[in-house]
Amino acid sequence: MQSSVIAANERVTAAQADARSGKYLVFELNGEECCIQVLKVREIMGVQDITAVPQTPVYVRGVINLRGKVIPVVDLRLKFGLPEVEYTQRTCIIVVQVEKNATKMLMGIVVDSVAEVLNIMASDVEDTPNFGQGVTTPYLLGMAKVKGKVKLLLDIDEVMTSQELHGLDGMRKSEPAPVHA
Repeated sequence: MQSSVIAANERVTAAQADARSGKYLVFELNGEECCIQVLKVREIMGVQDITAVPQTPVYVRGVINLRGKVIPVVDLRLKFGLPEVEYTQRTCIIVVQVEKNATKMLMGIVVDSVAEVLNIMASDVEDTPNFGQGVTTPYLLGMAKVKGKVKLLLDIDEVMTSQELHGLDGMRKSEPAPVHA
């Protein structure tokens, strides 16, 4: 009986690892390599003028106009509680499609630099370790071991909470219309 339970648990873990395998965009954040699924990425661009929006959290940099669409921009460093740094030539905005509780939206995330696209195999993925009581990491899909280094696999849909996403979506929709003279 116990061996069948262990076998079932191993199948579930193997299925989770298979779901986490695939192509990932690797980017750097505070010297660490993070990855997001390529299927979530819509565009990569250099930093451009970001229009600040009053009374938003410090990690929300504001909004940009992307070919006529207003999209919110979040600085991942600040969202993850990392120190703020001045943007450089390598700083990028990755435009991602996030989806949570039937809310779908485009969002820009500011990262230190973009490195490469990697094909991560299921055998390279391990579950996120338990960091102890009170530490939750729903935004981590797992850890990938590639070429002797560990890369964090981010679930971009979980980086922002439902409440935060709802606020960003409302901010995007309430952007004032251009004034015509």
